[in-house]
Amino acid sequence: MYPSLDLGVAVSPGRTVLTVGGELDMDTAPHLTEAFDLLDLHQRLILDLSGVTFIDSCGLNTLLTLRHRVSLTGGSLELGGLPDQALRLLDLTGTRHLFTLRAGSARV
Repeated sequence: MYPSLDLGVAVSPGRTVLTVGGELDMDTAPHLTEAFDLLDLHQRLILDLSGVTFIDSCGLNTLLTLRHRVSLTGGSLELGGLPDQALRLLDLTGTRHLFTLRAGSARV
């Protein structure tokens, strides 16, 4: 069985929420990047990760890359609803301070 990644987008004035569910890993991270490529990077973007069940180093690398791309355009990126496993990964890699974190999900 192959891991799956569920994506959803909600747009409201001034912000876009990209909802992510499933596993964010080597197989699925490119799908997140593809979806991200379709978004307006000049505004506030929120990745709602409350439905993510697992993130590996490839998933983390994707989040770091997306953060960098948004910062180059003057936008902002927030991570919402991170599960405990994802928070532990950020802590273990010393990258938590690089992200703006939101408590809970970020539904529009």
